[in-house]
Amino acid sequence: MGAHDDLIVGGTTTRAASALTGIARSTAARRTARPLPPAPRDAPPANRLDCAERASGLAVLNSSEFVDSTPIQVFATLLDRGVYLCSVSTMYRILRDNAQVTERRRQARHPARVVPELVATGPGQVYTWDITKLPGPAKGVYYDAYVMIDIYSRYLVGVHVHARESGPLAKEMMREVFGIHGIPKVVHADRGTSMTSKSVATLLSELEVSRSHSRPKVSNDNPYSEAWFKTLKYAPVFPDRFGSLADARAFMDEFKDRYNHEHHHQGLGLHTPADVHYGLATAKATGRTDVLSAARAAHPERFGTDHTPKILALLDAAWINKPGSSELSVGAPVVRGSWG
Repeated sequence: MGAHDDLIVGGTTTRAASALTGIARSTAARRTARPLPPAPRDAPPANRLDCAERASGLAVLNSSEFVDSTPIQVFATLLDRGVYLCSVSTMYRILRDNAQVTERRRQARHPARVVPELVATGPGQVYTWDITKLPGPAKGVYYDAYVMIDIYSRYLVGVHVHARESGPLAKEMMREVFGIHGIPKVVHADRGTSMTSKSVATLLSELEVSRSHSRPKVSNDNPYSEAWFKTLKYAPVFPDRFGSLADARAFMDEFKDRYNHEHHHQGLGLHTPADVHYGLATAKATGRTDVLSAARAAHPERFGTDHTPKILALLDAAWINKPGSSELSVGAPVVRGSWG
């Protein structure tokens, strides 16, 4: 590059200089336009503290009087005493150079939460429940809908609507559900006051039912309840408000029955929750296969494959936070998670 510059200074054109030196004109132009790096400083800045001053400042900051004080508090205290040690930013630089800039306040330490992993290979094994708000007749008035779901069949085993949320009401719902549908192995819920109440815990303990809880602020740990609440509130028939508690109860009873017996669930091979819950899905799946086989024989050109559509397939298991494949092969439900 020096030879190229000498040619240019001697009056040679840039094109000729590039041809003689093999340096592209664009490269030479960029080098000319690029500012030169600043010359290194031979001497440190005049305002910089020397080693002795920095050591003295560190000793003051680490003294028993100021060890728990921030630099700005030390700075102000020393000024009131007629002492100027250094600027606040310099105090921070001294502490940073000595790896002493940390958060001095006590921070909350949250324990690690175990991910709940639940698997059901049939109805009646794992129930999940939650509470959602239903808008009442006036602004600020809400009713509480307690909803319990069998995660394998998606069957609504219990839907109760009350004017308030409480543990005893949840216990009452569970006693009714267990009396009709049987006692499950696991009951999963989030960490609401009713879900973690003593009355619910005592009932489940007496019945030897394992309790599982979602991690704090992790809605995905209770997906079946959350998904059903969206199905409920996005339904065209869901009203803006309920006129009374009786209206809310009547609506929820009707909606529950229609959902259980008429809703063809995509997660159940387009069977209804009632078909899966009461063991009718296998026979219906056989009938559907016969219908498709007859249609395929009559019009083979309309079918691209001989296989049953995947959307009609029934899953062997349902889960919350799917465990490893080796554990899914076990007949009994996998129960591992965060217990209340």
